[in-house]
Amino acid sequence: MQSVPRWANIPTMMFALARDWDNRPLLRWSREGRWRRMSWFRFAVRVASLARALRAAGVQPGDRVLLVCENRPEFPIAEVALQSIRAVPVPSYTTNTVADYAHVLRDSGATVAIVSTAALARKVAAAAAQAGGLDMLVCMEPCQLDGIDVREWKPMVSEDVDFADISDEAAEIPPGALAVIIYTSGTSGLPRGVMLSHRAIIANCRSAYELLRPLNPKREIYLSFLPLSHAYEHTVGQFFLPITGTEIVYARGVEHLAVDMVTVRPTIMTMVPRVLDLIRGRILAQIAREKPWRQKLFHAAIAIGRKRAEHIPLSLWERMIDPLLERVVRRKVRARFGGRLRAIMSGGARLEPEIGRFFQGLGIIMMQGYGQTEAGPVISAVSALSTRIDTVGAPLQGVECRIAEDGEILVRGDLLMDGYWGLPEDTARTLEGGWLHTGDIGVLDIDGSLRITDRKKDIIVLSGGENVAPARIEGMLVAEPAIAQAVVAGEGKSGLSALLVAADGFNAMAVAASVTEVNMRLSVTERVRKHVLVQAFTVDNGLLTATHKVRRHAVIARFGGLLEG
Repeated sequence: MQSVPRWANIPTMMFALARDWDNRPLLRWSREGRWRRMSWFRFAVRVASLARALRAAGVQPGDRVLLVCENRPEFPIAEVALQSIRAVPVPSYTTNTVADYAHVLRDSGATVAIVSTAALARKVAAAAAQAGGLDMLVCMEPCQLDGIDVREWKPMVSEDVDFADISDEAAEIPPGALAVIIYTSGTSGLPRGVMLSHRAIIANCRSAYELLRPLNPKREIYLSFLPLSHAYEHTVGQFFLPITGTEIVYARGVEHLAVDMVTVRPTIMTMVPRVLDLIRGRILAQIAREKPWRQKLFHAAIAIGRKRAEHIPLSLWERMIDPLLERVVRRKVRARFGGRLRAIMSGGARLEPEIGRFFQGLGIIMMQGYGQTEAGPVISAVSALSTRIDTVGAPLQGVECRIAEDGEILVRGDLLMDGYWGLPEDTARTLEGGWLHTGDIGVLDIDGSLRITDRKKDIIVLSGGENVAPARIEGMLVAEPAIAQAVVAGEGKSGLSALLVAADGFNAMAVAASVTEVNMRLSVTERVRKHVLVQAFTVDNGLLTATHKVRRHAVIARFGGLLEG
């Protein structure tokens, strides 16, 4: 594909490619111990079948439909089917609590739900009892619920006929029509429903394609494991990469990721910085147990690899030893990712440059991006041709970006949301003057690259009046192998304190030494004066979002007593 056509809406885009690519593989997944494939044509046929069945069951244009499903083919089938009949999918995390689902149901007004398992159906039903009930629930496995009309998924996708009727109907959907409502994962407060149009998502796909063009994407293999209910994976893994011809392979879960990488042998992946840091930490921990000469070889391979990535001339000795290091070090480490991994796209949170450079040293292209659910979600990204890892790249084509007087990043373009569902005042405040007020603080470099320095609302004001950006300090702390997670606090205090989680295999002394090392690279105001080790921040204990962003305010509230101590 040389360029991205200007499709009017998402179903039209997917149906058009299904005609062009017919039996080309689109999706792959594991079920009952066996990997299975679905072609573009088979995908389109199932979308059309489900669209007809949902309409026959009473789903009307404009109806909001809760979608709770793991990363599997049924997720995009359900979403595109709903969009084809002008219903509005409302994706929600499988890790949500009953209270979370109740909020989304109540707020969105959804009275229909599509869920993957009986266990999730029971949880959604309990939430519906709090939110006003459900008219219908479609479950992908056998399930019975008292007082709810439960429909079985399989008969709804069984029609084995062409998709022309649904495709023709979908062609009439205008670009500005509402395509999806995605609830922000929320690091604080209740999630808000972000309304994204077909235009916003397709604009994001079209602009992002230009960044990937240098890779000359043809038959890429993408391993998808970040939740499809999150805006990043929702756009990138569900629509953007497929339209480049990439085959999407759904991982069996984070716990199987290491094995799946070796089995699937992906060529491209997206990861959040937290996962990259975990992988890096495990590799470094294993290297630390090797013999000294092996450690020296490894660190030499990373150092020379980084120089190559940054186009720094190598010395004669480095040029001579580099092929050996590639064969006995880098290639063996890359084998852990399947041996074919060409590029990693990092997004969802700030990537500490040292972590990115580690993977560049292994010979993997790092493409860091920046975005928000309210912007489709990708705002900027580093091109596959660039080696810079200290910025989040230039704004995508068609995206305007400027810095307000107080340092806040403002964004404008077709990628912007229509607003927050049912929250006109919040919408007006966030989209004031037609610009998305991101809440992030940043600067534009002389070459137009965007650099994120902190969250506007997370700036710490010390008792002496000094403003401190915690994100940079936290990034430096977690870049240390001994520290897995970090939250820096100190609002109204004379200095900073830190809540730290030790990485596996490291003790308190190693953590303390790491803090000292980081402090040596910080200004006096930024230095961490005191720290305390705490339990890990996880999704289950409410201290991480579903996409592994730390809920800073929740962490500080949970361990406030320790901070005061």
